[in-house]
Amino acid sequence: MLYIERDVHSGWKFFVPIWNLGPSMNLTRESIRGISATRREDLTVLSRSFNEPFSAAQAAEALGLDLAKTRRLLAALADGGWLARVRHGWYITVPIDASVPSEWREDPWIVATTLFAPCYIGGWSACEHWGLTDQIFSATYIVAARKVTPTDQIIQGSRFKIHSVQDDSFFGTRRVWRRRTAVEVSDPHRTIVDIMDAPSAAGGALHAAEVLRAYFESEHVDEDKLIDYGDRLGRGALFKRLGYLIENEHLGSGGLVNRCRERVSKGISYLDPDGSDSGRIVSRWNLKVNVSRLAPLEQP
Repeated sequence: MLYIERDVHSGWKFFVPIWNLGPSMNLTRESIRGISATRREDLTVLSRSFNEPFSAAQAAEALGLDLAKTRRLLAALADGGWLARVRHGWYITVPIDASVPSEWREDPWIVATTLFAPCYIGGWSACEHWGLTDQIFSATYIVAARKVTPTDQIIQGSRFKIHSVQDDSFFGTRRVWRRRTAVEVSDPHRTIVDIMDAPSAAGGALHAAEVLRAYFESEHVDEDKLIDYGDRLGRGALFKRLGYLIENEHLGSGGLVNRCRERVSKGISYLDPDGSDSGRIVSRWNLKVNVSRLAPLEQP
């Protein structure tokens, strides 16, 4: 049960979690308010200052308090159900319509944008966003421009898979809005290039091939963009996988196949780097096809 109180100065509504009062307490006017005027003002400042998770240091700057006092304040507000903990030292404000404040969970895309910045939503999560797959993944795939460890994390019950890259490979993203927070997500072409570069970003080469097929059947397809992005990323193995799959699956144009062939690098690469060691080598693409369902349809 929640008690609703309106701050006459700010106009904000506040939900007081009555369960925190305990069964032995008298529900007097003073006890049911649950928060002092000063803390109510602090909470109003935090709600107005942050649309996404914030750290104790950021809160201290917004409130004009020293860090130690801010940490104690945030812990008290979280214990009272006024804030929710994202992870150690990070908090979010709880919407006024949250039925159970202690169970409030922030949008994983917003969490990722804040905690792993600079980053973008990519891989299978971008595939879902652009309608290139019907599969549902339990984790959000993040591409970060810095080293993040561990690469598998659980925050507020949501799973995250983080792949780290160099700053200069940050291109081909679009800005989308999740509530009032801007989030970068790889555009459809960058999504394809990424999963050809690292099929694990799509959950494996087999699903990457299904996504590629969906891309060529969609309104997003742009062969020039694929080549441009692939050149900018500068890794020959992605052209081996891309060229082989579009040729074997009869996707795209003959011109695209030839442009991929021109960019094939030396040495043998695996269609699925995380797959088995067995498989047929297709010399035309310097590629070991180690996924049986993607084996050559015809003798190259």
